[in-house]
Amino acid sequence: MIVKNEAKMIDRCLNSVNGIVNEIIIVDTGSTDSTKEIGENHGARIYPYQWSNNFSEARNYGLSYATGDWILWLDADEELDETDKNNLPKILGDTKANILALPVLNYHGLTEPVDKNHLFLIYQPRLFRNHLSIKFINRIHENVHLPENIDQFIENISVSIHHYGYLKQITDEKHKGRRNLRLLEIELSEPSHSPWIEYHIASEYYRNNQYEKAFMYVNQAIVAFIQKGLMPPSLLYKLKYAILIETNSLDGAWPSIEKAILLYPDYVDLHFYKGYILYEKKEYVESLESFEKCLELGENNTKYLILKGVGTFKAWHYKGLCLEHLGRTAEAQAAFECEENSLLY
Repeated sequence: MIVKNEAKMIDRCLNSVNGIVNEIIIVDTGSTDSTKEIGENHGARIYPYQWSNNFSEARNYGLSYATGDWILWLDADEELDETDKNNLPKILGDTKANILALPVLNYHGLTEPVDKNHLFLIYQPRLFRNHLSIKFINRIHENVHLPENIDQFIENISVSIHHYGYLKQITDEKHKGRRNLRLLEIELSEPSHSPWIEYHIASEYYRNNQYEKAFMYVNQAIVAFIQKGLMPPSLLYKLKYAILIETNSLDGAWPSIEKAILLYPDYVDLHFYKGYILYEKKEYVESLESFEKCLELGENNTKYLILKGVGTFKAWHYKGLCLEHLGRTAEAQAAFECEENSLLY
């Protein structure tokens, strides 16, 4: 873990790994509250670290002290799912993979308690074998990097991580947007920087409701990937059309979203955006088809960042609205009942 002034959050995080991990390594970058004391109460080893505006360097510093066979990395505003975590010992004993991806539930909204239906789900590599020279890369939004001689296969497992760091109260208190933009601008100044930097800058502006800047940077990211001969990742198109919908720029979103769907035909969020755009344009028959496609795809595709509900209750809701507009009242009522039932799970 990397921490600084996490006294409000860290106890919950460390409680969630109690009985699961054999050692806790905390890299502290200058806490002035009781973070270090709380960590020590959980048996953690605390290593002071001079912050260098580089998350990967700090994480790799922590790795240098790890002695166990496996590394689990978390942030203080996260916790392992109470039920799922008990499956970890068996999973680690059985797997042949060197790296495991866990589903991270990113909650959004104002503050806690969270609404369990307000989240984005994405699988991220959070567990990997130690002593294989696996390191972190990137100044911010750090990723696990596997040496070329290491098997690159990543196994997905169903041990969830709950992440609360995108709640508005937390981002405001920690000035995360300002910090992230500062680090991203440093990366942007590097001539060989990855197009992911433009995407992450766009995301920060989007979260701050600065949609014009967000749209400019996400388009720059798309172009940069294409110029490198790479297909722009699905996240870029998800963000682009989220911005267009948020700004009610339906003419800019339709029919160009069809091209994004051709690239990622199994991405439920893009089909949901298409359905919403068509619904707002009063094209109810075509909109209905899109929401039925969402229900067919569901929300279990581990390749994508998925907004909870786009393959279940949100899709049922809009399907019901479309059916109402088409005069199919009984079918609409059945769709709304399915919406209610899916909210229960």
